[in-house]
Amino acid sequence: MPLETPQSLLIVDDHPLFRKGVRYLVNMVPDFIIVGEASCGQEGIDMALELAPDMILLDLNMKDMSGIEVLKVIKASGSDARVVMLTVSDQASDLVAALRAGADGYLLKEMEPEDLVAKLAEAAAGRITLTERLINLLAHAMRHDAAHPKSSSEAGLTEQEQRILERVAAGKSNKLVARELGITEGTVKVHVKHLLRKLNLRSRVEAAVWFVDQQK
Repeated sequence: MPLETPQSLLIVDDHPLFRKGVRYLVNMVPDFIIVGEASCGQEGIDMALELAPDMILLDLNMKDMSGIEVLKVIKASGSDARVVMLTVSDQASDLVAALRAGADGYLLKEMEPEDLVAKLAEAAAGRITLTERLINLLAHAMRHDAAHPKSSSEAGLTEQEQRILERVAAGKSNKLVARELGITEGTVKVHVKHLLRKLNLRSRVEAAVWFVDQQK
């Protein structure tokens, strides 16, 4: 079901042909309107700050600077844009680095076009934007990292933090979580910050994958 208001999208990739292909695929998703294309990292930063898009599709490896560096600058600027990495790398280290730098999703360029379109539609709806294989890769990496608690009780999550984590794992925004629980959006942000610290994680996506993995 299309969103009431289409989301603005910025594409940042240094390969013209790939940008053209992504533009073609994005145009199949009624929930997006492409507002700009950047051909390098610095241009991507400038356009992100100028256009304030709802979402940014960002390449990981570019000639002038890495996508991780671009991501960090955009997040540090206070931008509310959801940033989804679109890359050729399926290395666990790149995936974890991107998520810890604040990425809201991570997709591979090798995906079938129809799968990429489906994932973009999920991203527009606010859901976790990872393929099943990458979710399993991330879950495996966290499972074998002693730094992360093995359960909510071990992490010492409060009942409210647990309720919020469940909704974050379902891909709900802070605004929606606040509405459902009858609290302010600012309170949700504080709880998310606390539960991430208790789980020793740095991103909502990691927390969502950790939660889903606990349910197996």
